[in-house]
Amino acid sequence: MTNTKGTRIKDWSTKSFETRAVHAGERAPTPDYTPVASPIWPAVGYVYESMDDTDAALGGTKAGPVYQRYGSPTVSAFETAMAALEGTQAAQATSSGMAAIHAALLAAGAKAGTSVVAAMDVYGATYTLLGKLLTTLGVGVIWVDVTDLREVETALKESHATILLVESISNPLLKVADIPGLTALAHQAGAALLVDNTFASPYLLNPASYGTDYVIHSATKYIAGHNDVLAGVTAVSAENKKKLVELNKLVGGVLGPFEAWLALRGLKTLSLRMERQCRNAQKVAEWLQAHPRIAKVNYPGLPGHAQHALATRLFEGKGFGGVLSFEIEGADKAGVFRFMEALSLCLPATSLGDIYSLVLYPLISSHRSLTPEERARVGIPDNLLRLSVGIEAVDDIIADLEQALAKMG
Repeated sequence: MTNTKGTRIKDWSTKSFETRAVHAGERAPTPDYTPVASPIWPAVGYVYESMDDTDAALGGTKAGPVYQRYGSPTVSAFETAMAALEGTQAAQATSSGMAAIHAALLAAGAKAGTSVVAAMDVYGATYTLLGKLLTTLGVGVIWVDVTDLREVETALKESHATILLVESISNPLLKVADIPGLTALAHQAGAALLVDNTFASPYLLNPASYGTDYVIHSATKYIAGHNDVLAGVTAVSAENKKKLVELNKLVGGVLGPFEAWLALRGLKTLSLRMERQCRNAQKVAEWLQAHPRIAKVNYPGLPGHAQHALATRLFEGKGFGGVLSFEIEGADKAGVFRFMEALSLCLPATSLGDIYSLVLYPLISSHRSLTPEERARVGIPDNLLRLSVGIEAVDDIIADLEQALAKMG
């Protein structure tokens, strides 16, 4: 086929007003300069001068965008950055963290007749996805205490599981997973290990360095970091990337270029934000632990935390994350509501990992879809709250918590 490069219209003066309004200024020649910041490419479709190149791009034998559901330059820039931070060959962006988890499960082989071993205290939506959706499609789900390696090993062997799914730091009980140990157990059993690394972020932990197959993030949280974008991303090998790309083409859980650009922009300050949030969270956790109205604090930075030594080893002195949870002594649902309504700086809002301090009540939000019996089995009492510590001055955060506790009576 003849290459038609250079035949596109460049002189619009002979064309009608209507045609000029549509086409003039578009598809400019490639410049000899490079912008400092990655641009936003909102185009749905892309034109190649050669139809051979179009054919190759559509067939996947040539790198390059063809249609936004298949990928875009802005999304690719974000994926490249995430792969670099997680230390993987590639990454696949999605429209949300749940889309990322769902796609990773399917790519790893979850289907009728297979089994998934999963940490019992995963995020509520993940729990529901596994227990109330995939089970209806014929996938067996076995819940385990991920901190008990013997229990995990037994479950993997007895179920002949295809997948082991865990969170590096669990939501909302802040249990820390032994990623090296779990990787070894999963691979010995012939299962893929999927790690939701949202709470730790690439700043604290790179699960792929231990052999994890899929490293999943709700990029809405620490990655983007500013409460202004919904996104997900999974860091993987080149081979697993191919599986995710084909899945995304079919299910359509694609990340838009504007959201990708916001996530990429937020990613640039991840280390600065995480350093402050880890430091703030440590101080808040220590203060809460000493408060007479607080029955329990869950935070891996506290020496009494069951996985404190493991977290110290895995996170290599960089901190213990920006999220903690705590139980208010004797508080019922109404009491928790009074506390949250009394907050003035900390925001009673869903999400985490933002520059703002956010307080969430799992009973009515993240774990609302669980029955009271399921919440009790997981270990989420009615007086538990989750606090995502922001980058504000830590003394102001503590003062706000203190006055809200005092107003409970």
